[in-house]
Amino acid sequence: MSAPEVLSRITTTLDQTGIAYMLTGSFASAYYGAPRSTQDIDLVVETTVERLGAFVHALPVTQYYADVDAALQAHQSESMFNVIDLSTGWKIDLIIRKSRPFSREEFSRRKQVVLQGLPLFVASPEDVIIAKLEWSKLSRSQRQIEDVAAILRMRWDTLDQRYLKQWSRELRVEEEWNQARKAAGV
Repeated sequence: MSAPEVLSRITTTLDQTGIAYMLTGSFASAYYGAPRSTQDIDLVVETTVERLGAFVHALPVTQYYADVDAALQAHQSESMFNVIDLSTGWKIDLIIRKSRPFSREEFSRRKQVVLQGLPLFVASPEDVIIAKLEWSKLSRSQRQIEDVAAILRMRWDTLDQRYLKQWSRELRVEEEWNQARKAAGV
């Protein structure tokens, strides 16, 4: 089973249980920049406890590993939990949307796109950039900077520069922003 098929099954279940989502992480950066291999799918979700419980219970236990207690704890702490597709080994990270201003803004800017024939919601290119800069700062990961640089090379002329400068300043990722711009040659 391909990544789009795994993604389709998960997003269909999210839709059926009334949970809003957006694709982020490596798949989103590959959509806007350059592809790279990964074995996990990152989805930010905006949901209630009741809908989250319904989502986990809607996943067939013969096809998925999902822990309802981990999901509810993630909701409470605005963190993440995993769902594992047992037939493929794909890991789906479900990240609870944080209540901070950037996260609310980021989620409101999500876009519906068609990715490998699949219609779904994805974070905007600017928000993928900002999120990856934050991950780079937290993890000291050069891979995140490379992902951002690829997006910058592909989309520099269409990006909202004011928005990028504002959030990189507010979230204190200016150093990572400068590294990515240098790596991209922009």
